[in-house]
Amino acid sequence: MRLKMISRSTDDFTRERSQDLQIFAKPFIGAMDGHIDAVSCMAKNPNYLKAIFSGSMDGDIRLWDIAARKTVCQFPGHQGAVRGITTSTEGDLLVSCGVDCTVRLWKVPMLKMPSAVYTWKHAFWGVDHQWDGDLFATVGAQVDIWDPNRSEPINSFEWGKDTVLSVRFDPGDCNLLLTSASDRSLTLYDLRMSSPARKLIMKTRCNSVCWNPREPMNFTAANEDTNCYSFDSRRLDEAKIVHKGHVSAVMDIDYSPTGREFVTGSYDRTVRIFHYTGDHSREIYHTKRMQRVFCVKYTYDGTYLVSGSDDTNLRLWKSNASEQLGVLLPRERKRQEYLDAVKERYKHLPEVKRIVRHRHLPKPIYKAANLRRSMIEAENRKEERRRKHSAPGSMPVQPFRKRRIIKEVE
Repeated sequence: MRLKMISRSTDDFTRERSQDLQIFAKPFIGAMDGHIDAVSCMAKNPNYLKAIFSGSMDGDIRLWDIAARKTVCQFPGHQGAVRGITTSTEGDLLVSCGVDCTVRLWKVPMLKMPSAVYTWKHAFWGVDHQWDGDLFATVGAQVDIWDPNRSEPINSFEWGKDTVLSVRFDPGDCNLLLTSASDRSLTLYDLRMSSPARKLIMKTRCNSVCWNPREPMNFTAANEDTNCYSFDSRRLDEAKIVHKGHVSAVMDIDYSPTGREFVTGSYDRTVRIFHYTGDHSREIYHTKRMQRVFCVKYTYDGTYLVSGSDDTNLRLWKSNASEQLGVLLPRERKRQEYLDAVKERYKHLPEVKRIVRHRHLPKPIYKAANLRRSMIEAENRKEERRRKHSAPGSMPVQPFRKRRIIKEVE
């Protein structure tokens, strides 16, 4: 009898020195702690690539140094949860809003005291600044357009009485903005018009929306039904692509600077990276201590991700899990390019495809994914039977009726 045994030596995957290359992919870089409540929103500064702003549910706003992973400046001001923060195009102005019905303007980098405080009639749930302009928009009970030099909105839009949850300006047209509301709607507004332009009703609510920076006519919405939907703003009757993978509500979404990928944060305590044309995620990031993810951001160089979760921490990730940090020697760079070319050439093989797509998942998420897959398959089978019986020429399906069985007692 001839036996084949698989042996694995620790010398094959253990580094002899700390300077040697790391074989295993480690996307998690570090955590930034300091907030005392859940991180609810984040914003990037175009003038400082290693800086990021974060707001928490206790009203605290912080400026972080990503390279050093520490707080640079802390400036409390809001009396309630901070629901939205954004920066101007030049990066010299920070706008924050919250449930305390105030909009605060901060001069960057002098952030100790707000330069202006505007009090309004309702709570705010989101804010966004124009990509090329001085105006910014806030959402809550309605959509308000603000000028930094005025203490009241210069324009207001309203379509229904439901709360508007998020807002994003179009990168290609500074007069066009997109909102999502609690009535399951996605609405397009044009500042040059006196009324909203178009409205789309989804089956479930969208928590966040984001435009593709390289294809400004396309946008992606993060939905409560665990999926993300990519649309063409010129044709809103159906989604171009449905991105699947999460097992709970998707809370936030952000595109990479290249427009070829986007990152999502979900209530299932995972961060996923999707290709903009892919229906499933290519990477799944999670840790044992990370809780529900409320906000995610790509850095402006596209190398890192930042996530804010319910456990009061911001976490820094690599956008490419197996990428080596630091300066690469020419020999190392050529070797990595060769390995990438080999994987690209043989990616159609079943064995290679299985290895490339495999990702380790926590047990609760793995079980929830299997349960959701079974439910979807059962629903598809039910729909297929319904279409088959309702086809022309088929026998009508008699509805099932419960029979009441009465037992006679002699």
